[in-house]
Amino acid sequence: MATIKDIAQQAHVSAATVSRVLNNDASLSVSEETRERIFMIAEQLNYKPSRIKRLKNENRLSRKEIGLFLWATPEDEKHDPYFLSIRRGIEMRCEELGIAIGKVMRGNSQPDIQPMDHLDGLIVVGSVDEQDISKLFRNKNAVVLVNHTEDLKGYDSVKLYFKQAVEDVMNHLFSLGHTEIGYIGGNEHIYKLGPDHKGQPVNDPRRVHFERIMKEKGWLKPEFVHTGEWTTNSGYEIMREMLKQPNRPTACFIASDPMAIGALRALHEQGVKVPEEMAIVGFDDIEVSAYVNPPLTTVKVYPEQLGKTAVQLLLERLEGREVPLHVTVATTLVVRDSCGGGG
Repeated sequence: MATIKDIAQQAHVSAATVSRVLNNDASLSVSEETRERIFMIAEQLNYKPSRIKRLKNENRLSRKEIGLFLWATPEDEKHDPYFLSIRRGIEMRCEELGIAIGKVMRGNSQPDIQPMDHLDGLIVVGSVDEQDISKLFRNKNAVVLVNHTEDLKGYDSVKLYFKQAVEDVMNHLFSLGHTEIGYIGGNEHIYKLGPDHKGQPVNDPRRVHFERIMKEKGWLKPEFVHTGEWTTNSGYEIMREMLKQPNRPTACFIASDPMAIGALRALHEQGVKVPEEMAIVGFDDIEVSAYVNPPLTTVKVYPEQLGKTAVQLLLERLEGREVPLHVTVATTLVVRDSCGGGG
């Protein structure tokens, strides 16, 4: 059976160098040629083949450096943990694989955006204009889009399974007897780099599927559909305006938990009982949702999984996969007291 000493003799290096290379010692200063020669000789001598294969893979990954482009600002992440959790998932998976994040940039808060073509790949979180993405990184085969509203041709992407999520919400509300159902959500755009960030407006998929389902039932009322900013205050203000209308829905699907929490406050202030007079369903299942009064029925999403999946897709691309993939991550409806169907 081959030993480290045998490998060292054929590679013309010390046994200590072989040991450190085969253990992927990052502090070792040795040429890439020497590393490859040591791994090649170890394979030829059949030195612990399964371990060598794993170590070669780890060594190769440890030399990869990717970029991360986020549209959300640190303030956005503070107010809505959804974006923070996506980033955390990316960082966790990169750490597990030994991939370095060489550069992090934020489109909504950095005026000077520099190309990242010197890196091995790029993950883009948020709906960024395709032309601007190509300016950031010219090789679309090494770019993964996370949470992009559109499915851009040639790019890998990962997003939530919005269609099923909204259908789960609506079917639950229908099962409780609701036909007069409202919608509150945020305004969506395809963002552009530069001073005027907001580019082309687009409909959020939650609104698209809500309107589709209600139209199919013949129950859609445009006056019950409202959009604003993705903030707690916006949810509060929209609900206040909705309550001034002569008619109001008996239930409301709200496309984010922070907006739903703002809407709940407006309902409490106006003395509208939840869920007796208006049922509320949110989206995200942020931690505080279980502790508001009443506890919020909501769609549980898995943003960390979005981030981890993005890293995995990028790794596959770097390893040679040629066909772009569009991955959807499932959600779960969490039923609590705000819609009247909780336990």
